[in-house]
Amino acid sequence: MDEVKTTELDFGDPGAGPLSEEFVQKLIRQSQEAKKNAYCPYSKFRVGAALMTSTNRVFTGCNVENACYNLGICAERNAISKAVSEGHTHFKAIAIASDMTDRFISPCGGCRQFIREFGSSWDVYLTKPDGTYQRKTVDQLLPVSFGPDDLSV
Repeated sequence: MDEVKTTELDFGDPGAGPLSEEFVQKLIRQSQEAKKNAYCPYSKFRVGAALMTSTNRVFTGCNVENACYNLGICAERNAISKAVSEGHTHFKAIAIASDMTDRFISPCGGCRQFIREFGSSWDVYLTKPDGTYQRKTVDQLLPVSFGPDDLSV
């Protein structure tokens, strides 16, 4: 069987706490690269994501549309699913990229809930094509959220 290649990357160790500007920019560049692979023949709205795990590995994803619109998958869910399928469930940050220049890309409601599944205190970088960004926590994007702890009895 042929070896499957992934877009998993290793930036080295960015350390604990918030990412340094250098690592934020690397993560943003990876999300912009992932955006180039978007399959969006219907909306023409390209989105890429780069997700850093707690072990400093990076998984990328892009949006993939489908003629049956509700079967498409967003870039954020794509990257997270790739990471989870490789055994990673603890994350430091995710950067999201699009072609919008007038405002920062933000995850849709479904992606906010999907991201929330893996914690509420990690960072989400909302970006523009020029590399500028806003840093938010998951909790800021989805306050008073429902998560795994709510299912504990």
